[in-house]
Amino acid sequence: MLSLVPTPIGNISDISLRAIEVLREADILLCEDTRVTKKLIHILKERYNTSFKEDQRFISLHSHNEKSFLEELDVSFFDKEVVYVSDAGMPGISDPGQLLVRYAQENGIDYDVLPGSNALLTAFVASGFVETRLLFWGFLPHKGSDRAASLNGALFSGFATVLYESPRRLNKLLQEIEKEQPLRKLFLAKEISKKFQTYFSGNASELQKAINDNFRGEWVVVISPSEKQNSSAISENDILELDLPKKVQAKLICKITQENTKSCYERLLKL
Repeated sequence: MLSLVPTPIGNISDISLRAIEVLREADILLCEDTRVTKKLIHILKERYNTSFKEDQRFISLHSHNEKSFLEELDVSFFDKEVVYVSDAGMPGISDPGQLLVRYAQENGIDYDVLPGSNALLTAFVASGFVETRLLFWGFLPHKGSDRAASLNGALFSGFATVLYESPRRLNKLLQEIEKEQPLRKLFLAKEISKKFQTYFSGNASELQKAINDNFRGEWVVVISPSEKQNSSAISENDILELDLPKKVQAKLICKITQENTKSCYERLLKL
């Protein structure tokens, strides 16, 4: 049996009774970082006076070894109670876990996914954007044309779009958005559920002033849908199907999306 268990993204009290029960009964704990999981188990023992199996095995399973680990694994491994936990949040959301689920499906292994803490949904609800459709974009590439193309895809997705960004690159992201869409409304959530949780709303320029160079911490960025909706009967896919040079396609697409022409052209080159 395989269980994927979400863990608190900040406040330890957010862990569910069911999650504690599954962790208690685990024979094997697959961990994004064994040190973090052992610390979590220790806190649960102390705070909730909870007993755990004495012979639990802790095995490191992260994005760099997940594929090779599964390739060498025997299905009998899951005859015991196996639990996967990421460092914080929901497994499979910008963390390992999806390959484990696929392995279970392909090999007829019983598995379960517990609901729980999730930064992207928490930030989206806190944003107050009245939008029923949501797109999770994850992390942008760090630099170069890949980053520019990815950001433009997020800005002009047609949905409220959620990004994760590191504190080292958040100011850069706000500067990039200010250049492309200076009036676009954004929502930033800092250190969700932790002691210094803070919410910020405004356009990119306003947010840079509000944050005032204090970019430390973990951030979630929610981008509101573009105010300029595409009312054209012609879609981007329609244009891409035309036998036209990429530069011409980019110019036409920008007419209906308001996207920056250069960034659009770079994005099309990667399709």
